[in-house]
Amino acid sequence: MIPRYTRAPMADIWEPESRFQIWFEIEAHACDAMVELGIIPKEAAKAVWDKGGFDVARIDEIEREVKHDVIAFLTSLAEHVGEEARFVHQGLTSSDVLDTCFNVQLVRASDMLLEDLDALLAALKKRAIEHKDTVCIGRSHAIHAEPTTFGLKMAQAYAEFSRAKERLQAARKEVATCAISGPVGTFATVDPRVEEHVAKALGLESEPISTQVIPRDRHAMYFATLGVIASSIERLATEIRHLQRTEVLEAEEYFSAGQKGSSSMPHKRNPVLTENLTGLARLVRSSVMPAMENVALWHERDISHSSVERGIAPDATVHLDFALARLTGVIDKLIVYPERMQANMDRLGGLMHSQRVLLALTQAGVSREDAYRLVQRNAMKVWEKGADFLEELLGDKDVMAALPEEEVRDKFDMGYHTKNVDFIFKRVFG
Repeated sequence: MIPRYTRAPMADIWEPESRFQIWFEIEAHACDAMVELGIIPKEAAKAVWDKGGFDVARIDEIEREVKHDVIAFLTSLAEHVGEEARFVHQGLTSSDVLDTCFNVQLVRASDMLLEDLDALLAALKKRAIEHKDTVCIGRSHAIHAEPTTFGLKMAQAYAEFSRAKERLQAARKEVATCAISGPVGTFATVDPRVEEHVAKALGLESEPISTQVIPRDRHAMYFATLGVIASSIERLATEIRHLQRTEVLEAEEYFSAGQKGSSSMPHKRNPVLTENLTGLARLVRSSVMPAMENVALWHERDISHSSVERGIAPDATVHLDFALARLTGVIDKLIVYPERMQANMDRLGGLMHSQRVLLALTQAGVSREDAYRLVQRNAMKVWEKGADFLEELLGDKDVMAALPEEEVRDKFDMGYHTKNVDFIFKRVFG
C-alpha cells in the first residue's frame, strides 16, 4: 500500500494487529462453542477471553523460526493464556482461521466501499439536478453529434454507480462465509456446530461445503466486481479529462488557491485528479486476473492463492477506497461552463440538427438515400468552408422543393432535443 493513495480506516483492516485480532476472536468463539458442546472445560474458554493476547513482534520472531504464521500466532497466544491454551485450536486447521479472517476483512472493506459509493451517488445526484437543463453537445467518436444536457451526463454516471453498489452488495454476500471444518473440510475433527457458532458471532454464513479452504470462485467474483467499479471510475474520469481539454473546456477540476499545474509553465491547470483516477483504476483491475487464477487450487487445497491474496486484497480495496473518495471530491467541486458549452455547439453552424432535416425530407416523400445526399452536401460546406447550415439548406433548391421554409427552420429548435429529459430523470432518480 502506498501512503500517497491510502486512507487510514481502510488500511487499518489489513494491518497485522487487525488480522491477529480477528484470528484471536475466531479461536475464542470456537472455544465458546466447544464449551457448549462439552468438548473443553469452561475455564479454558474463560482464560482465553480474559488473558488472551498477542504481540506482533513476538509472532514475527516465532515465525522466523517455525516458518508458519498460524503456529507462531498460537504460540504467542499461549504465552499469554497459559496452561489452558492447550484447548485452543482443537480440531481446527490453519485455513479455518485464515480463510474466515480473510472473509471478515473483505466484508469490512465492502462496508467502507459501500459508504464511499453512497457519498459519490449523493454528489452525482446533486450535480445532475443542478445541470438537468444545462444543454451541451453530445459526442460520438469524440465528434459533435446531437445535443444532450450536462445533467444527463451526471445522471448516467449516477445510474452506473447505482449498479456498482448493487454488485458490491452481492459481492459482499458472496464472501461473507465462514469455514471451521478441519482438515480437507470433512468436520471429522471439529463439530459443525462450532462453525455455526463462529459464523454467527462474526456476522457470517457457514460455507455449505469447504475443501479445507473456502472456494475461491467467491473471491474471484468479489475482485471482478471491484474491477468493474474501477472501470466505471475511469469512464467518468476520462469524460472529465476530455471536457477539460483547452479546445473543449466545458468542465474543469477545481483549481485551488496556491495550486500549481506545472513546474515549468505557470499557466497550466491540468486534470491531475482524474488522470490519477485513471491510473488507480488500472491498479484495481490488475487484481482481477490473479483472483480468477486462484480458483483452480490442487485437490482439496494448496497455498498458491495465499501470496496473491496477501497482495491484491489490501491493494485493491485501499486503492478503490481512495479512488471513490477522490472522485466524489472531483464531482462535488467540478467547475462547469455553460457558456462554453453553448459556444462549442455554435461552432459547427447548426450541424447538430442534420438528422431532423433528414427525417423531415423522408416524411415529405424523398427517399432516404436522396435525403441523406441532400443533407450531407450542405453539411460538408459547413465542415469545409465554415458556412451556416440553415442558410445553406434554405439556399438549396432541391431541399426547398421538398420542404417549406418554416418547416426547415423548425428543425433547428433546441427544445426538441431536451423534451424527454424529465422522463429520463424520473427513470433514474424515481
